[in-house]
Amino acid sequence: MALMITDECINCDVCEPECPNEAISQGEEVYQIDPAKCTECVGHYDEPQCVQVCPVDCIPKDPGHEENQEQLLAKYEQLTGNRIA
Repeated sequence: MALMITDECINCDVCEPECPNEAISQGEEVYQIDPAKCTECVGHYDEPQCVQVCPVDCIPKDPGHEENQEQLLAKYEQLTGNRIA
């Protein structure tokens, strides 16, 4: 499942550079996550890096974009061209 940024975001700028898929960008009011690029860091890290650095805990799973581990891994492989054995 992709992640999302809620309106509790304080625009601190720490999450965007941490995303290995460049899925995070500045929205109209708060940062936003592109669900087509978000793999919850599957393939890159053990845990989502944006969640790790967020000081206000405003990055939950997006219920509108449910994906299992296999789907997230397939998305990682498609985005990066890297295959995980």
